[in-house]
Amino acid sequence: MNKFGRVAVLMGGIAAEREQSLRSGRAVCDALIRAGVQAKAFDVTSLGQLVELSQQYDRAFIALHGRWGEDGQVQAILQSLKMPFTGSGMAASALAMDKLRTKWLWRGAGLSTPDFVQVTKTQPLDAATFNLPFPVIVKPCHEGSSIGMRKVNDMEALQQAVEYAQQYDNEVLIERWVTGREFTVGVLNGKVLPTIELKTTHDFYDYDAKYKANDTQYICPCELTPALQKQIDELVLRGFEAIGASGWGRMDLLVDANNQAWLIELNTVPGMTDHSLVPKAAKVAGISFEDLVVQILRTSLR
Repeated sequence: MNKFGRVAVLMGGIAAEREQSLRSGRAVCDALIRAGVQAKAFDVTSLGQLVELSQQYDRAFIALHGRWGEDGQVQAILQSLKMPFTGSGMAASALAMDKLRTKWLWRGAGLSTPDFVQVTKTQPLDAATFNLPFPVIVKPCHEGSSIGMRKVNDMEALQQAVEYAQQYDNEVLIERWVTGREFTVGVLNGKVLPTIELKTTHDFYDYDAKYKANDTQYICPCELTPALQKQIDELVLRGFEAIGASGWGRMDLLVDANNQAWLIELNTVPGMTDHSLVPKAAKVAGISFEDLVVQILRTSLR
């Protein structure tokens, strides 16, 4: 493992997902050490820390979730410091973190993603012209872990959900609700990992379903027809490539009653604890957690 040199695992950060990032970073660092890599974890919250680390370490494993660490800012700094790092570059990271512009891109590329309406300070919600059928789901454009999201069934609740989402973001996405099955697919070095089906008693796979509920089910391998599996795999890879993502990531999607798959969002730095979704899929594919983190670390050798 000497080819990697000294590896700084970047975790923590300043986003709402800070606690999840700290857990991911510690798990990644411990696994790298077990695999024989000279690694150390750092809670990074400033440019100065990154400059200092670039002078002492050979490459970075990014385990930062959410804003600053996953949205291209840290990637841009590391690129300017000529410090190799895992995963997608600045542009793809910034785009994937922006749910609205990701959907514009997918729509322009002819990829299926649910219809949506944008709300901003200069383009507020207009009940008279709102044309999506209820229910809909409301999302802050630049948050992860389902933070600030709500499913709503009428205009009054929609107004309240938009105001709630605006506490997290000036830009809000209102998306057509897709009734059907919920899936997530990991991508590793240009190939898809086994598909995971998510089943929850909540309205959707929200923050509590992810981190607090004990009854959320993660089914992998899941029962899919060959045709549907092929559709999902191809759509995931096309969506990943359209954004310009590289190395690894995790795509969330929905499949409706007609077996039509719909892209929802791409996570360029997914959770990386032993209980996270990409490690679960990798395990089904015969890839241990230690081997997974080493394979992700190899993406920094590009």
